[in-house]
Amino acid sequence: MTTVGIGGHGVVADRLRRLASVSHQVLEHDLPAEIVVLAMGGAHAPRAAELVRSGVHVVSTSGALDDVRAMLDLDDEARAAGSTLVVGAAVSPGLSALLARYLVAEMTGCDELHIALHGTAGPACAREHHDALAGWSVGWHDDDWIERSPAGSGRELCWFPEPVGARDCYRAGIPDPVLLHRGFPTVRRISARVSATRRDRLTARFPMLSPPHREGGVGALRVEARGHDAEGARVTSIVGIAELIGTAASAVAAAFVDHVATGRAPAGVITSADRDVPAGELLRAVGRGGVRVQSFTGIPHG
Repeated sequence: MTTVGIGGHGVVADRLRRLASVSHQVLEHDLPAEIVVLAMGGAHAPRAAELVRSGVHVVSTSGALDDVRAMLDLDDEARAAGSTLVVGAAVSPGLSALLARYLVAEMTGCDELHIALHGTAGPACAREHHDALAGWSVGWHDDDWIERSPAGSGRELCWFPEPVGARDCYRAGIPDPVLLHRGFPTVRRISARVSATRRDRLTARFPMLSPPHREGGVGALRVEARGHDAEGARVTSIVGIAELIGTAASAVAAAFVDHVATGRAPAGVITSADRDVPAGELLRAVGRGGVRVQSFTGIPHG
């Protein structure tokens, strides 16, 4: 049986331990393991580098832009050690790219991908959300990077699956556009937003005024793809979830643990957006973890 170590404490780590224990031997994070899931707050890249150099497979749930970029740079080291490093195995990034892969496969051509996220899991996730609204956002627009748009700007009303409904969402410093461009290089426009209140935006550049909750309420993810069908008609397809973010994130991480444990994942860095990742298989595994995907597809234009 494959041994899995869970690095971290909190909502995602606790639920991941329960999910992984169904098919793997779960160990404490400081014991030797074949696969280690990093589900703690703070930067994952330094710990991931140590683990992959020692030949351990790593699944990271980090959603911090700079941290994700640093892990993408570990590809050569992971390949040399024969290790797999999964970058972006939570909701955003993670499930967002798997759903994007599903939508793009249903189209003849896709030229726009847009992600929106509402809610957080535990305290570490809440701090990432807080930090993402400060500084600068990143987006791909007409074949060029836009990295100077201030986070917290660009308000857009996004409709999520019920019971979340409509929320004002803003640009944020989250890594989804980086991973989506890696997996979908021909898509011309990629954006990512998070929901935020006026207070969230005003206080984003200051330390959090109060400790975050142990777990947020029901959150949601919305993935929108725009392109054309076989007849050349312009269409928009939308899928999403409304779920406790910790539940969804742990289901995605567990699905990647199973994928790596089969031995089919190549050495090096892989992401949920990569063409060779079996998105359909992973989405079915996420569904078995209790996450229900809702869709509203085939919206015609004009």
